[in-house]
Amino acid sequence: MLRDLSERMGWMREPSAEDLGRRARRIERFLWPWQQLLKPSVTGWENIPEQRPLLFVGNHTLFGVLDAPLLWLALYREKGILLRGLGDRLHFQIPGWRELLTRYGVVLADPEVCGQLMQQGEAILVFPGGAREVTKRKGERYKLIWKERRGFARLAAQHQCTIIPFASVGIEDMFDVVLDGDELAASPLGAVLERLRIRKDVLMPLAVGKGPLGLPRLQRLYFHFGAPIPSEGIDPEDDAAVWDLREATRHSIEESIAMLRQAQRHDPKRFLFFP
Repeated sequence: MLRDLSERMGWMREPSAEDLGRRARRIERFLWPWQQLLKPSVTGWENIPEQRPLLFVGNHTLFGVLDAPLLWLALYREKGILLRGLGDRLHFQIPGWRELLTRYGVVLADPEVCGQLMQQGEAILVFPGGAREVTKRKGERYKLIWKERRGFARLAAQHQCTIIPFASVGIEDMFDVVLDGDELAASPLGAVLERLRIRKDVLMPLAVGKGPLGLPRLQRLYFHFGAPIPSEGIDPEDDAAVWDLREATRHSIEESIAMLRQAQRHDPKRFLFFP
């Protein structure tokens, strides 16, 4: 069992303005080479309102950590927003990694923690697809894999939190999945993984880059923030209304993904190094 969340991850402690600025500058220096390689295009800034709290809900892309930091940096630079990401419990079971995430504002994806952040007027980042959406199977490029999850919508309704749907495109065009998690689980290795009690939904696929020598096919990243979706007036105990809120968010993200892929196909500067 994890210890008390507020003690374990410091989710109640607000970084000072000085700490925030120092950490943001450190992240900016660290991400500078990655940002120069991918030169992200970000649209939809006008859809981010001033009121708080905000819940940014988007599609998790393959491997999960290749585009989210650039989204975090873009929001801080443009809007002064420090996103508090919600992380899978698995992240907080890895020594060193959990401390790094916590230092930069990531907290456990727990309803109590998320609710407290909303009460404090925070801007929160959530990927309802979670680990399963990171470990994409063959044929699942840019698909939302939310199953029946609606917890984020219920929490938003409970705390009158405005949802900002967003989409990310680019990472999943850099790789081809050669062997996915289902195939790994069905292989002789699957018995070993089962004995080790490794969750099937976190089995990373074996993927190769689509560029020369199996390297990632480097190309521009695209982000888009959709129109805000208010949650005021929605009864969190009304399952149908909560589901409608969830579905409105999903539809917005899927529309933004389609729009970005269309823009991507017609962008003469899409491929930065090799076509």
